[in-house]
Parts: sequence; C-alpha cells; structure tokens
Amino acid sequence: MFRAEHQPNLQVVASVSSVVQFCYSRPAKMRAAAILGLGSSTKELQPFQKKSDATWLIGLPASSTEADAILIFGGDGTVHRHLAQLVKLQLPVLVVPCGSGNDFARALNLRSIRDSLAAWRKFSSAGGNVRTIDAGLITPLVPSPQGLKPPQTRGAGGTAAAVPFPDTANNVSGASAAKGITSNSVLDTRYYFCCVGGVGLDAEIARRANGLPRWLRGHGGYVLSLMAALFRFAPVPMKIMVPDSEHPDVLVTRSAKPTVLAAFANAPTYGGGMKVAPRAQLDDGQLDICIVSDVGKFKLFCLFPTVYFGRHLSIPQVEYFQATRLRVETESPLDVYADGEYVCRTPIEVSVARGALSVIV
Repeated sequence: MFRAEHQPNLQVVASVSSVVQFCYSRPAKMRAAAILGLGSSTKELQPFQKKSDATWLIGLPASSTEADAILIFGGDGTVHRHLAQLVKLQLPVLVVPCGSGNDFARALNLRSIRDSLAAWRKFSSAGGNVRTIDAGLITPLVPSPQGLKPPQTRGAGGTAAAVPFPDTANNVSGASAAKGITSNSVLDTRYYFCCVGGVGLDAEIARRANGLPRWLRGHGGYVLSLMAALFRFAPVPMKIMVPDSEHPDVLVTRSAKPTVLAAFANAPTYGGGMKVAPRAQLDDGQLDICIVSDVGKFKLFCLFPTVYFGRHLSIPQVEYFQATRLRVETESPLDVYADGEYVCRTPIEVSVARGALSVIV
C-alpha cells in the first residue's frame, strides 16, 4: 500500500512492446513504470508527467523494488498480455484507456484518460485510492502444441481427453499465484484474464475482430465480426461442469447440450461494452457464467442486440449463474479466447484468483 511518508518519484522506461505500466516500490520519491500499448504514444503520457517530480521508466520493471506504481496505456489486450507479470510484481496498477475496447477500464469506472489522470494525481499525492480485485485463471487440461498461436485448422482434433479436474486453489493471489510466470500472461500452464473469456461463437468473433485493421476494431469491429460469424457458426456439443453445492471438490454437470457460446466473466462487459455478464463484479470471488444454447440463427441474430443492454438473461435459451470454478469440454478442441486474445483450446478449467491485483481507481 502507498504510505504518505514516502513521496512519489516516477521513472519512465520505453519498450517496443505494446504496454505501459507504473510500478510501486517505496523510495523517497515516487517511481512509475509506463508501458505503452499499440496505438499509444508518449503524447498520452505527458499529462501524467506534468506537475510531478516523479521519476519515469518506460517498460516493465524487473522487480517490485524498481518502481512504486504501474500505468498501462492501452486496452484489454495490453492488460491481458502483461497480467501475470503484474500479479507477480504486486504493485498498484493504473489503467489508462487507450485501446479499442477498454472494458477493463470501464469496469473500474475509468472511462477516459481524464479519469485515469485524476486517479493518478490522487494516488501520487495522498494515496488511498487502491482497490484489490480478482482475476480469472484458465488452465488447459490437454497441452496445446500450437502454444499461444491460434491453430489454422478450426474444429479439428479428436474427442477431448477425460483429464481429472486439477485441484487448483480458488484464492490464488500474490507472489504465490505468480510462480512459474514466463510470458504472455502464462502462469505455468495457466493463463490470467481480467475481463471475460469464452468458447464458441464469441471466441470466433474475437478471432475475426483481431484480423481487422486497427481503425475498425472496438465496438464497430466487434459488430462487423459478429455479423460475419453469426450465420457461419453452428452450435457445438459442450459440457460445462461446476462444483457440487454439498461437495465442492466434486464436479457435476451443469450443462451438456449443443451450445452457441459459453462465456465466463470477471467483469461485466466485453467487445467494447457488450454486457454479457451484467451482474459480474471484479472483487466478489466468483465467475459469472453465461451459456447460450441452440436458438436458431434468426433468433440468435435478434438476441445479440439485447446483450448490449444486459437484457438477454430472461431469454429461455440463456443460462446465467455463478461459480468459483468450472470445466469446459467439447467433442473436438475449440479455441478459447480471453480479453479478446487467443489463449488455448478446450478442454479447460477456469477458476478465480482472488485478490490477485491492486488497481488505482
């Protein structure tokens, strides 16, 4: 936590990667690390440097002793790609919304650069505006030979292996949660996410959206990708398993039917504001799961506009519930996306890393 007796000292480190972060140590002066995401530049950084005697680093600090806070100039993808390192460093993080979707910043009520600037000035002068939140964890149950790259052949592969559900903790946090971090939000064979992950149609939409020119991404690009995928995607047999209410270590089948999409959320929105999980909270220790079964293409087309307002939960083919962990199996491996980025393929386990991240708000 920030202590008033330590004055801010900022330090900026430049990097060719697309992230900007401010890291929090406790020197005599505040030191901040800034990571610039794709589409961001030092222009966005300048207001944060004004009226400040802080020292600035551009890039990710090697340890928590090198900075006092981390500012990330970018969107959900930028946060996602550095999330494991952020959890490991355990420094206060400020998100500056400069991406195409900015759903994570929206969930933190940081809707503009001005909002982030106000939060930063409060933190660097007095502190106290730090909130502890959860993160999601995705664990592939079968190693993916493609690594972090989306496979070229979609829907290929045999029946998902019946791998025992790992006994991973639901309260993974701090340094213990970050052991084995390598890169790209990888935690051993697990992957952090900050907003929403999904399998099925929403993963296909994310794949298509990532192939669009940058100026087409965000809300408009998501809609275009949705239209392109909607009439080409067929429901797939999918099994969703969750802990038994009386015996949490035992998994029981919650859903086993042709499914259009299964989304698991730490935050309410994805795709630049679609309220797929309108009841999700960043600090409740729960995942909000939204499952859409086969509804027919025309009805599905009519359903999606309701998602922007969170009004889809009353539709009979939509199932919505909370769980601390879940398992997703499909007959053939399907792509898993989180925060708009490719992660791995099914089968997977998804759990909650409680209190994994401290954010400046």
